[in-house]
Amino acid sequence: MESVILIIDDNTDIIEFLTDSLNSKYTVLSASNGRMAIELLEKETVHLIVSDIMMPVMDGLEFCNQVKSDVHHCHIPVILLTAKKTLESKIEGLENGADAYIEKPFSPRHLLAQIDNLLASRNKLKDFYANSPLTHIKSIAYTRPDEEFLERITSVILTNLKNPELDVEFLAKEMFMSRATLYRKISEICNLSPNELIKINRLKKAAQLLAEGRLKMYEISEMVGFASPHHFGRCFLKQFQMTATEFQAKHHN
Repeated sequence: MESVILIIDDNTDIIEFLTDSLNSKYTVLSASNGRMAIELLEKETVHLIVSDIMMPVMDGLEFCNQVKSDVHHCHIPVILLTAKKTLESKIEGLENGADAYIEKPFSPRHLLAQIDNLLASRNKLKDFYANSPLTHIKSIAYTRPDEEFLERITSVILTNLKNPELDVEFLAKEMFMSRATLYRKISEICNLSPNELIKINRLKKAAQLLAEGRLKMYEISEMVGFASPHHFGRCFLKQFQMTATEFQAKHHN
């Protein structure tokens, strides 16, 4: 699935220019000011935002600050465009949560490279988290609201590992979110579904217990909520590309 880029600018020529520059690689949406963009974010899945700073109604700095303060959207990278070249203006943009800052006039190739790099680096971190047995989920948080969200949902999962009702509906209720909102939030931060996040947390807790070396394999399997040691072993191997026995031996040599 193509990543979705949201362009925010009150200049229709700029929007048309950027759309033409990006639409061969990305799906492009647009808004003419920050307030319209906020409304659009409530309806659409967006993977990265490119916003001008100087706009009517709601400018790029206020928009960026609102996005980065909202738990539903704070994971989305924001690139700010501006004609101002002073150090103070750059600092102001970064203080409002911008992930990158590009001065006008700019090369479309420069913007495209910045977009590619931001998306690629985040995807690498997501993959590393999912495939590394002892990597904490906080490693994929780029903002404080994201970190708080991930810590909270991880706490809910780990507290309920043996609860047969632990599923998407249960998580949504505990996180005070609709099922659809929770699914979208987890997908966009982690590249995982809620059920996949639950399973990975089971396996990472198991890896932690294996590394400590105090419990038998069947005890760990039961503690983290797997129906059988055999099922646990297959899932561990598939997720981390090594058997649970190999992992345990690696941490006790």
